[in-house]
Amino acid sequence: MIKLIVNADDFGYSKGINYGIIEAHRNGIVNSTTMMMNMPGVSHAVGLAKENPNLKVGIHLVLTCGKPLLTDVPTLVDQDGFFKKNRDILESNISLEELEREWTAQVEKFLETGLTLTHIDSHHHVHTVPRFLPIVQKLSKKYNLSVRRVSDHALEGVPPYSDVFLHEFYGEGATYDYFEKIVTQVQDGQTVEVMCHPGYLDHEVLNNSSYAKDRVTEVEILTSIKLPNQFVLT
Repeated sequence: MIKLIVNADDFGYSKGINYGIIEAHRNGIVNSTTMMMNMPGVSHAVGLAKENPNLKVGIHLVLTCGKPLLTDVPTLVDQDGFFKKNRDILESNISLEELEREWTAQVEKFLETGLTLTHIDSHHHVHTVPRFLPIVQKLSKKYNLSVRRVSDHALEGVPPYSDVFLHEFYGEGATYDYFEKIVTQVQDGQTVEVMCHPGYLDHEVLNNSSYAKDRVTEVEILTSIKLPNQFVLT
């Protein structure tokens, strides 16, 4: 059998996304999610997670969306106090000391909820930026957490969350036959993570997310398909 993790990113982004993720869990195949601790819907997400204890919840570390939890991290933010955009993050001189404090604050805020923290990944995969690796290694070791891989090779010095990571269930790639097609890409006995982004539309999503209506389509697919016999949700 192939052990399958269907992880919904962006839990906590907004109530609309939260409800979509929970729908895809209760009535679909989503069995894991990762939460953004700095976003408007985080308290709502915590409540929903506690009502659905079978849903695994990890942390979606944030560096490119919203505002940081800390106020004394000047190299991480723009002139308005928001996290810098993707391109600016890669091109600017980020303080690793500030980054470690901010990401530690995000993990600690998660732990304060009383939820069990399952693993680490990040918004826009920023945890895979090579110069941030020492911070990810420290967090993984300190909190005894596995970390999402985003390629054939796991991040150096940290335990991977899965043997295989698949990211194509997105936009036009999110199809009703997606899971049938990936059977040939994985091997018996492997643990496979499929990243997804289900959600419903609300003001926050429509005005701030570049990925909006497709989230609703993902909910529909994830709640209506039947997995091939080779997969078992784990």
